[in-house]
Amino acid sequence: MESKIKNLLKMKNNIVAVLLSEELPEKALQFQKGKWGCVAAMLAAAANGKTVAFSKETTACIGGRAGLGFEKYPLGWIEYFLSCGNENTERCERYKKTPEFARDFIENISNKLIEKLPPRKKYLLLKPLEILAENETPEVIIFLVNADQLSGLVTLANYNSPQNDTVKILFGAGCAQTVLYPLTDKNFCYVGLTDPSARKFLDKNLLSFAAPYEKFLEMENFAEESFFTAGDWAKIVSRI
Repeated sequence: MESKIKNLLKMKNNIVAVLLSEELPEKALQFQKGKWGCVAAMLAAAANGKTVAFSKETTACIGGRAGLGFEKYPLGWIEYFLSCGNENTERCERYKKTPEFARDFIENISNKLIEKLPPRKKYLLLKPLEILAENETPEVIIFLVNADQLSGLVTLANYNSPQNDTVKILFGAGCAQTVLYPLTDKNFCYVGLTDPSARKFLDKNLLSFAAPYEKFLEMENFAEESFFTAGDWAKIVSRI
């Protein structure tokens, strides 16, 4: 599928489609079973033209398995790792001040969202939008964009709506911000990859914008009649 938005944003990398599948695509990139890897690095690979496949068995990262919706966070260690640590953690990330704050996030946000997912298929795929087959329907569309491009996407997401809050930015792992949140809430788009643990695998100028597929189609439909054809955007796009 060719995207009008991609052309209007002057994007050089690919828009990434998130699909659920029982089949493993031929030559898809995967993590080696039992070997840790960050989902953000694979997202960057998909934006560069690769097809990527995740499964519960090949996703060693606890946050990755939760952020992709394969399983809930297991409590007992992770809340200390995300906060101030304890005698069982070699290091801690200090993303929440206390284990109680981290536990509240895990129990009342992340794990509850995973409960809302439909029965899972074996694989979650990241695939460039342009090479989707006609019979493939994505669940979520992800853009990796700079600040100017992000401003365009946020504005376009609110174009055909009386509301002004159709885009959210929430705390969470980079994979949750790009996959789990838009996969479980079809009413909003999400700015993401603000997670410092994920950012080190990405170009310093890029953030993500993730939209449920239906919202993406709506944005595509209105893109060419929106501000993208007005004077201010022409000035901005000339420097991208």
